[in-house]
Amino acid sequence: MKKKRCPWPADNLLMAEYHDTEWGVPSHDDRKHFEFLVLEAAQAGLSWLTVLKKREGYRKAFAGFDPRKVAKYDAKKILRLMANPEIIRNRLKIESAVNNAKRFLEVQKEFGSFSAYCWRFVGNRPIVNKWKSIFQVPATTAESDAWSKDLKKRGFKFVGPTVIYAHMQAAGMVNDHLTSCFRYRQVSRSLAKP
Repeated sequence: MKKKRCPWPADNLLMAEYHDTEWGVPSHDDRKHFEFLVLEAAQAGLSWLTVLKKREGYRKAFAGFDPRKVAKYDAKKILRLMANPEIIRNRLKIESAVNNAKRFLEVQKEFGSFSAYCWRFVGNRPIVNKWKSIFQVPATTAESDAWSKDLKKRGFKFVGPTVIYAHMQAAGMVNDHLTSCFRYRQVSRSLAKP
């Protein structure tokens, strides 16, 4: 019997794997948060599938999503990345990843971890929604608006409220699996754990 899942992966195996194993699972891992910041910014204006297909290329190009290494990328490195077909070759998005790595390290220094900083925007507890239809799921929320505003104030780029809400969904700060999806209960149970 076929599992009932959220409709957005459709019949794509890569999207289904991401949906079934990763999307919505709470993350307190700073490197994972940096990865999502890079990938969600890269996705702006594109499909998530486009980014997922290039995820391994991004992992190689951005030092395994190590913000300390990415923060040291210089103009020569950015030019090399601009020629890399394994990533999305958009100069502003590449430069934003380097800029955001520097800002990420500043946040870590101030709060002890990026995770400690970002989870404050949901009261240190995941938000569990009860959507029955994909059309109920918002593109932004008051929480993503507030976090986006704070990130921009700190100098981050490509962190609009829609990008940030996608980050919150991906990192499990919010459970937006539909109630009919087999992952809804599984993720909700994991959300109860700190």
